[in-house]
Amino acid sequence: MLEVQPVVEKCEGCERIKEVDGMRRCSSYPDPAAKWSLGVCNFATHVKASVDKHGKVKINPLKASKRASRGR
Repeated sequence: MLEVQPVVEKCEGCERIKEVDGMRRCSSYPDPAAKWSLGVCNFATHVKASVDKHGKVKINPLKASKRASRGR
């Protein structure tokens, strides 16, 4: 069984934080520090999608090509 680690500073403001036995823990992932080590945690509810220089939200290139082929 995995031991659940306490949340890190970057998690502050996330809606997934639960207080259990006096410790603040993530309800979605057992090791929050590992999620933040490679960039932004994909479970974070307090972080918005990144925006490029032109003011548009970045999108996966594969998804963009599929949307373009469907005419969206």
